[in-house]
Amino acid sequence: MAVDTLKQSGYTISAACQSLGFTRSSYYQRKATHPLEKRIDKLQDLLLIEKIKTIKLEHPYWGYRRIRAWLRYRDGILVNEKKVRRLMKAQGLMVKQTIHKAKQTPKKSKPRAERPKQYWDIDMTKFIINGLGWVYLVIVLDWYTKKVVGWDISLRSKSSDWQRALSMAVNREFSDGVRGKGLKLISDNGSQPTSVSFMKETANLEIEQIFTSYDNPKGNADTERMMRTIKEEVIWLNEFETLAQAKEKLSDWFENSYNKFYVHSSIAYMSPVEFEASYNRSNVKKTV
Repeated sequence: MAVDTLKQSGYTISAACQSLGFTRSSYYQRKATHPLEKRIDKLQDLLLIEKIKTIKLEHPYWGYRRIRAWLRYRDGILVNEKKVRRLMKAQGLMVKQTIHKAKQTPKKSKPRAERPKQYWDIDMTKFIINGLGWVYLVIVLDWYTKKVVGWDISLRSKSSDWQRALSMAVNREFSDGVRGKGLKLISDNGSQPTSVSFMKETANLEIEQIFTSYDNPKGNADTERMMRTIKEEVIWLNEFETLAQAKEKLSDWFENSYNKFYVHSSIAYMSPVEFEASYNRSNVKKTV
């Protein structure tokens, strides 16, 4: 009886090899040198490479771990990280990494979210639109689900722009009102979140403001990483001519790509919407 037949009958490869009187290495060597199996494996690799290239065209800054996660959780292709890394390396598809020397700074703790809608962070980045100049993007990020709950883009960085992003987030996530819900909003010490009008609005909504310390670069690291993702996935891949074009593209990416489908490494390669739904299901089971 052949090893493959024994395996199909419920035997492990080790048990099958032992019953036939030869080592596992002999089995794998036979399998690797079998002409038909080699052709099949090569064809499978070629098909997988084409799939990887398609993903890389849309997400050029993705590494092998996130590529493998997309193949597994979005396309249903069972493949391990080692194989994806080997194929990507052979095809020159790996992401080049710049190694920075770590700066030794005193470690400071930061809030740890234990549920959705507990800690939000608000921050801003800017980019250039040729012929228009700098434009400013403000986002509100839920630290637990990694979901972008609110955002705003404008030609000036004013406190009113930050207020619009926060209002969008509150209206979407708290349909029955945010007061009394214990929401905390983290930000840096910039002029916008520390302005009288912004602080007055958060106080009126009973949102507690938390400011990161000046010598703590990791205080809002989650949101800083999110800003980089936005640049890699949207801003650096498009040449916007108008503010309206940038707004339309970002809106589509936030609502129809990132929040719903982005495979996020810090939340078990689920999307923010999937992770939030998983939390809600688990919470319902605990209360029943």
